[in-house]
Amino acid sequence: MDWPVSVALAQSVPELPTGTDWSYEVKLDGHRMIMWRTGDGVRLQARSGRDVTAAWGDLALAGHHLPAGTILDGEAVITTEDGRISFEAAQARAASSPTRAHRLASQRPAHYIAFDALQLPSGDARPRPYNERRAALLNLLAELPTPTPIQAVSATTDRDTALTWYTTLHNELGVEGIVAKRATSPYRAGRTGGWQKIRHAETVDADVIGYTGPMTRPRALAVRLPNGRTALTQTLSAPLAARLAQVLVAAGPAEQGRTDTGETYSRIPSGLAVVEVLAGTTRHAVVTPVRLR
Repeated sequence: MDWPVSVALAQSVPELPTGTDWSYEVKLDGHRMIMWRTGDGVRLQARSGRDVTAAWGDLALAGHHLPAGTILDGEAVITTEDGRISFEAAQARAASSPTRAHRLASQRPAHYIAFDALQLPSGDARPRPYNERRAALLNLLAELPTPTPIQAVSATTDRDTALTWYTTLHNELGVEGIVAKRATSPYRAGRTGGWQKIRHAETVDADVIGYTGPMTRPRALAVRLPNGRTALTQTLSAPLAARLAQVLVAAGPAEQGRTDTGETYSRIPSGLAVVEVLAGTTRHAVVTPVRLR
């Protein structure tokens, strides 16, 4: 398998799928990470394809106990003193120099929560069905010396149990949501593999700072969320686009702006409009416009 590997992604859905062929995993809010155990050592890959081994040296060290030829997909997480998952702590680690990362690791060691096996010593595991990859992952991790920061993600085939996790673990541990995977599905890069996810979300007011498309028929809005993040919304409904077009036309010519993730939009003065949006509680979440305030 060539470095870097493209990762599988889940599609957001309003509710978990039903049926006997689904497995449900808790979704943690950390840093997506591919762990490569090569014949020479361990390399850690971010979702973007970057080599992040230097920032996560404690996990790289633990990965040496895996058999050579193993490639795992998972999430690097850091917990606070009360046991809650802290994305802020993971973000600080990821952005640190090797020296600072080593110091942070001594204060708050990371855990690697593995949820898939992409390659085993016997070869590429991606074409194999999920239930076989899951069983192989559990067998592999059972052979690691204890204690180890490398653990398997919690999973269940019972939808009611998954919904209980979704309801209770968000407040208790900071669990982000639930991912559903078909037992027979192979591992496919992108959102073509059929993975589905639900996340905790809330409705908030967001300042409209721009739009995409023509001002008379905007396709999406650029908004500033209460936490300061700027993002593009999902596609506007026709009625909402018509109402917002009146505001945008009155605003006049627009300059070009960019969101935090680099997406371009036509910028308007802040304060002209506020929309109520359904915005997930994590950095990954999509922003869905609900109504003009």
